[in-house]
Amino acid sequence: MSLLQKTKDLSPAYFGFVMATGIIAIAAHQQHYPIIAKLLFLVSCIGWLVLAYLYTYRAIRFSKDFTTDLISHSKGPSFFTTVAATALIGSQVMLLYDLYWVAFSAWLLALLLWLILTYTVFTALTIRRNKPTLDKGISGAWLLAVVATQAVAVLSALIATQTSQPWRLELNFLALSMWLWGGMLYIWMMSLIFYRYTFFQFLPGDLAPPYWINMGAMAISTLAGSLLIINAPNAPFLQSIKPFIKGFTVFYWATGTWWIPMLLILGIWRHVVRRFPFGYDPLYWGAVFPLGMYSACTFVMLQAMEFSFLDGLPTVFFFLSLLVWSVTFFGLCRNLAKLRQQL
Repeated sequence: MSLLQKTKDLSPAYFGFVMATGIIAIAAHQQHYPIIAKLLFLVSCIGWLVLAYLYTYRAIRFSKDFTTDLISHSKGPSFFTTVAATALIGSQVMLLYDLYWVAFSAWLLALLLWLILTYTVFTALTIRRNKPTLDKGISGAWLLAVVATQAVAVLSALIATQTSQPWRLELNFLALSMWLWGGMLYIWMMSLIFYRYTFFQFLPGDLAPPYWINMGAMAISTLAGSLLIINAPNAPFLQSIKPFIKGFTVFYWATGTWWIPMLLILGIWRHVVRRFPFGYDPLYWGAVFPLGMYSACTFVMLQAMEFSFLDGLPTVFFFLSLLVWSVTFFGLCRNLAKLRQQL
């Protein structure tokens, strides 16, 4: 069996690799490690190109399997990693190289993918006849829709800083709208996920890595809010609601911070108490991304809110995310080596 034949079973979550790599590249740029930032940027770009080719091939060659995953309660939301990954490529280009038109092209593609996936996935999940029960159908992966929405908000805010009026105003309005919509979507979904947590049986196998998106979705919401605060002087309507944006940005950050100890405790319960085995899974990139995003969002929030007492957090989480990324990347390389031997 060729490598392309293997795409028949390609997980929709693999663009999480690009997301995780991209945000850690941004965090490295913030922490003044330009070599690491540019190296990870290159890796994320290569990953995006390879995965874009493989997913396009799968969509054409194995259209039935692709469509089945797209309208699945368990796998459909994972396709939103394509939106977040594309937007993060644009954000890296903007922050590392200040290439406006490349970033703008990535923004257009991310926005198009967001529109297609949002109204395809959620329409399909709404009208399909046979639906799973809540405990079987929902997971932390659903919050990737929030991450994708906020990733577009982040890139919109970044591009707005280099855009002349009146388009600067409109881009900031789009960023604000996406930020608010992402927050509302999180409230809807998190209510269901928390209900699933506390009122249904929870086995070690149920605690998949995408549950870290519980925190990651709040972290990227914090990043988007912080950028809106920074952009406020050049957008009068943002200036008028600046206290509101500041309040919700801190709200998002505090919620994301609350999740970190909770997820660590549940991870210890899963792997130490219940002895659930470790093994490489593409879903683990969904656990790497939130750590890098927490570093990046806290760094920008400190600038926007002028909080000096949290200075050490971005650095700590940058090195932690880099360590976890390295371990997960090693697992990916081992998995690819095994796959090559099977071909």
